[in-house]
Amino acid sequence: MRSFNTSFGEGFILVGFSDWPQLELILFVFISIFYSLTLFGNTTIIILSQLDPRLHTPMYFFLCHLSFLDLCYTTSTVPQLLINLSGLDRTISYGGCVAQLLVSLSLGGTECVLLVVMAFDRYTAVCRPLHYTTIMHPLLCQSLAIASWVGGLVNSLIQTSLMMAMPLCGLRYLNHFFCEMPVFLKLACEDTGGTEAKMFVARVIIIVVPAALILGSYAHIAQAVLRIKSMAGRRKAFGTCGSHLLVVCLFYGSAMYTYLQPTGSYSESEGKFVALFYTIIIPMLNPLIYTLRNKDMKGALWKVLRGGRDLG
Repeated sequence: MRSFNTSFGEGFILVGFSDWPQLELILFVFISIFYSLTLFGNTTIIILSQLDPRLHTPMYFFLCHLSFLDLCYTTSTVPQLLINLSGLDRTISYGGCVAQLLVSLSLGGTECVLLVVMAFDRYTAVCRPLHYTTIMHPLLCQSLAIASWVGGLVNSLIQTSLMMAMPLCGLRYLNHFFCEMPVFLKLACEDTGGTEAKMFVARVIIIVVPAALILGSYAHIAQAVLRIKSMAGRRKAFGTCGSHLLVVCLFYGSAMYTYLQPTGSYSESEGKFVALFYTIIIPMLNPLIYTLRNKDMKGALWKVLRGGRDLG
């Protein structure tokens, strides 16, 4: 089998869901709907957070970053998936594939770090309420947001560089709907044990460590909430933090399944459906979770729908 990753003129064929032709039309319809809802929901959160001064708080500042992140993440994969499902074009150039891998890993890593930052914000609000405004200073919030984006980019550069250093052999078929790292590793000509070990360390840092920090922060939050005597206060705290924790469980659960198992045990067929979950379902659910469970965001939305008379 010949090596082909040095020839940038040759690309890949994304198999997508062509091995389930009976599902392609159904998936095309549902994914189109979900993608439209994702664009609408996340854009709405960003606009509302900018329009309503009462939403100019650290929590909504980070939520805006999460919404923008989800918009970018879905747009980096879904339009190509829709073209793939329509059967118009299943090819992608080597350079395009590497670019897509770099962008998707960067955005995914950024979300891993950003969710930790949001957990820290909720921990400070619940466990250190008297010092909240002092701790969550605008300068700190901006620094944490920048650190999230930079952390995701650095992680992506490390993993993408390791992948590009490996010669790829065999057929140019990628059994996925976008350029995903575990699928790339299956095309390697040589033993990937050393490279996978380095990638595993990077993934533990970007996935497992943030997940552990989030669970630790929510353990402290739960203790603090249980000490609140007011049932209304408990309900509000659990409602706000519960929505965030749901997002965390959905996101990290699918990420761990995809990236923390050995390449040899990775199922490409199952991996495609899991990838649908974290590239389409979760970005669509984020606006629903945060708006339907959040009184401030619902209030801002109703004010805009009534013509903005109460905004400002």
